[in-house]
Amino acid sequence: MTSAEPRVVDFPLRKPGEAFPPPHYEEYRKEPGLVLSYLPDGRKVWLVTRHQDVRAVLTDRRISSNPDHPGFPNITATMGVPKQEQIPGWFVGLDSPEHDRFRRALIPEFTVRRVRELRPAVEQTVDRCIDAMLAAGDSADLVADFALPVPSLVISALLGVPPVDRDFFESRTRTLVAIRSSTDQQRDTVTRELMRYINRLVEIKAKWPGEDLISRLLATGSIDPREMSGVLMLLLIAGHETTANNIALGVVTLLQNPEWIGDDRVVEETLRFHSVADLVSLRVAIEDVEISGQLVKAGEGIIPLVAAANHDTEAFGCPYTFDPARTERHHVAFGYGVHQCLGQNLVRIEMEIAYRRLFERIPTLRLAVPVAELPFKYDGVLCGLHALPVSW
Repeated sequence: MTSAEPRVVDFPLRKPGEAFPPPHYEEYRKEPGLVLSYLPDGRKVWLVTRHQDVRAVLTDRRISSNPDHPGFPNITATMGVPKQEQIPGWFVGLDSPEHDRFRRALIPEFTVRRVRELRPAVEQTVDRCIDAMLAAGDSADLVADFALPVPSLVISALLGVPPVDRDFFESRTRTLVAIRSSTDQQRDTVTRELMRYINRLVEIKAKWPGEDLISRLLATGSIDPREMSGVLMLLLIAGHETTANNIALGVVTLLQNPEWIGDDRVVEETLRFHSVADLVSLRVAIEDVEISGQLVKAGEGIIPLVAAANHDTEAFGCPYTFDPARTERHHVAFGYGVHQCLGQNLVRIEMEIAYRRLFERIPTLRLAVPVAELPFKYDGVLCGLHALPVSW
């Protein structure tokens, strides 16, 4: 166990003009033990930055995902993991065995075979979005016109949400994941709006079932109707916001590295390289536990920094270089252990099809502004772009 005093650092919110991942992540990994930070409300939280330590934290049963435990490091009152009394069915905030019940019910919807069956529908969605951009002229905002609508339409179709309601979900989700530009009151308001809509949708599907995930879940009875709204809200948010960020950032990276256009290995490297969900995995110690020689006491918060782990020089050669040919494939962009992202197969196929079809159909695609002028997201728990102006 290290006897050195832990280094105290600022909480890792992105800063305008700062590279991502922040260069100081590399400095943190050189510190003995862990680095210590404080949440906006002053509570202590340990930051985990080494790849092997992040994977250990995400699989240690002495470390919990449940916000009911004292010391859980929600960033603000409404920015983090809700309790079951707030949103029943938000299963990422549960530990095994409670968490496993939801996972077993949902796994059949996201298997490799099931997602492969969705490929034609994803291809049609991608092509329709490209058709619309081409019909509108020789320029577009690739976030609003492509990166957001593709995953939003795909997850909406999977769940049985009418396409006309896509804008409703996108606008509410942007408010939920923004730290600086939305208040706790605003996030609480949009959460209630989403819950009301989803509850009504579940009632409709119960009376008039269709060929969609909600209808199938209701038919199996594997999830209590009271919990269904939280499950669906989680799937909707995770199903389009993170994928949209990956698509947009991946396009920028490919335009800067055109030699990799058309290489399917781009998907895995984009997931590692950008690590958009850096601040999503929140944990708390429920027993005293030693991490990398550092004693973390029961009731102390822990945040495994995904981007730091995915740029650890001990795990990846030249991690700050975009290299789809690299042999290391053990990134933690989708988490690790029992909480690993259920929808990762769908995300991969959406990214692969989006990149391939976009550059096949618009080979002259180019950025309309320098990269330095792109409006990167500095106000949320997810990294991405607010807009991506392109022309052809």
